[in-house]
Amino acid sequence: MNRITHLFSSKAENILSVFYTAGFPNLSDTISIARELERAGADIIEIGIPFSDPVADGPVIQESNKIALDNGMNLKLLLKQVKEIRQEAKLPIILMGYLNPVLQYGIEKFCSDAAQAGVDGVILPDLPLHEFENEYKSCFEKNGLLNIFLISPTTSESRIREIDAASKGFIYSVSASSTTGAKGSFSEDQVAYFKRLQSLKLKNPQLIGFGISNYESFAIASKYSSGAIIGSAFIQFLKSVSDFKLEMASFINSLRARA
Repeated sequence: MNRITHLFSSKAENILSVFYTAGFPNLSDTISIARELERAGADIIEIGIPFSDPVADGPVIQESNKIALDNGMNLKLLLKQVKEIRQEAKLPIILMGYLNPVLQYGIEKFCSDAAQAGVDGVILPDLPLHEFENEYKSCFEKNGLLNIFLISPTTSESRIREIDAASKGFIYSVSASSTTGAKGSFSEDQVAYFKRLQSLKLKNPQLIGFGISNYESFAIASKYSSGAIIGSAFIQFLKSVSDFKLEMASFINSLRARA
């Protein structure tokens, strides 16, 4: 069974997925960050594929992409690092990024190499549903990779149900129609959106992303979904500490327990 599928079948709430950019802050940190996240209690690690034009991301993740690329990170190296991570890690590993680097690598080769490295799922926000279904679905399925789709507050109910029907694993529910970034709290409109999604009773569980940065935002997201994805706030954490290995457990615990 795919590790993502197994996780959601065994744990229904308070799932924490942590995003960070491969090769940031330093080229080899991809591996040690993953290991420390698992030790600290994260449920999923979501590793960003650096890209030169990350238009959907806010300034924090954009900067991490530039630093990672300057450090020499690329998709081929990232898959080698994932293979090393997988020697110890048991939790699900998701790669997230833009379609362009994957196309340049070659979709079939990417699916095969990613699966062999130990990747469980992929999030490519700029890969349209119909294109995935018509061109790439068989390649993903042959290699046991889940393709995770995104929905947002502007996604219609009919489109949400279409995505739900095509999805396996979980759906990434974007909390706001904006770029990524830590916000600290949610507006009334955002909470109303979470309630609307909950009322749809979709077949797939959901994780809420964008704006998760602390106990309050994680708790609200988890109230209306199976958990949340934290990205920009974690990148900021990596920037702010001198040794993330010493601080990782404290950071992860702070999301799940009020100070």
